[in-house]
Amino acid sequence: MESVIQIIKSDMFLFIMLGIIVLLFLGFIILIAKYSKLNKRYEKFMKKLGNSNNLEEDLKAYMTRIEEVEKQNGEIITYVQSLNKDVSKCIQKVGIVRYSAFKDTGSDLSFALALLDENNDGVVLNGIYSREMSNIYAKPVNKGKSTYTISAEEQQAIQKAMGSDEIYRIN
Repeated sequence: MESVIQIIKSDMFLFIMLGIIVLLFLGFIILIAKYSKLNKRYEKFMKKLGNSNNLEEDLKAYMTRIEEVEKQNGEIITYVQSLNKDVSKCIQKVGIVRYSAFKDTGSDLSFALALLDENNDGVVLNGIYSREMSNIYAKPVNKGKSTYTISAEEQQAIQKAMGSDEIYRIN
């Protein structure tokens, strides 16, 4: 143990330590110079990629735009979902049957028209034409049925409307 203490107290040890410190300091300066040179090359490279603009700033701007677009897409999806709810209550299914209500009138001038929403709720209109007058009757329809008496033509119009595949949805 005393020999180690003797070595530490010797001038030779101090010179060796001083040499190591000088080498470490020179290494540190070399590292700073290389870092500075690399940083300048990096900035020059980024400017070339960004067409004289800083690529990092361009990427940040694009990311900001992407975030705005994502926000707008979320708002659009919410709006479309509310439209889908509203559209389900609109007339989407139509069925019409033309017929001759009386034997003395030809050309099937009378009609039954069913106007239904997605849930088969709506109205059935029956237009009866005769030589003396023309009348239109409306009956409510709920789930494809009415609480009023339905004629065969009206029932046929409702069935046509319910069989219609043309339901308009916004996806």
